[in-house]
Amino acid sequence: MNSGSVSCPTTRSSWFALQVWSRKEGIVASHLEGQGFECFLPKYKSERRWSDRVKELDQPLFPGYLFCRFDFENRRSLVMTPGVLQIVGFGKKATPIADSEVESIRLAVSSGLPRQPWPFLEAGMRVRLNHGNLRGLQGILVNFKGSHRVVLSVTLLQRSVALEVDLDWVRPLEASHVQKKTCSLPLPVPAVG
Repeated sequence: MNSGSVSCPTTRSSWFALQVWSRKEGIVASHLEGQGFECFLPKYKSERRWSDRVKELDQPLFPGYLFCRFDFENRRSLVMTPGVLQIVGFGKKATPIADSEVESIRLAVSSGLPRQPWPFLEAGMRVRLNHGNLRGLQGILVNFKGSHRVVLSVTLLQRSVALEVDLDWVRPLEASHVQKKTCSLPLPVPAVG
């Protein structure tokens, strides 16, 4: 969906992940944007093969989820929107997503580089990109099928996105490994509260 539609943001507005009807992410985002909410639905291109043709489709990078910026105190119309299942959080508390994580995903999507959903990773070499409009972006470097990728993660959703990069584009950060966190999986927060 549109990554730039903006409601009247306040200083209390934060990014949240919404769990929504699977395969209806775009429709739900359109409804929310129609209500004035800022939504971000990152996508990637996927090939579908049939016996007689091949078609390229836009698919959500995080199936069943979209990002929405809003003031949590004024969430009532959002959670009443058809297709919104819940606001994602830990335990019974909705948890905002760091602006830097959402901006990393926005930058990755706007780069035009090939991308795909990726399993969530916490351990591995952390790197900073030093190439073009991706300069300064940080992620985890992995090698997959003979090519290098930088994995960007949304911690709350425990989902990641991989960007294919040249090894010359990355430099290691000071701490070469991320320590494994000991925290529970995110538990959904009831949508109406």
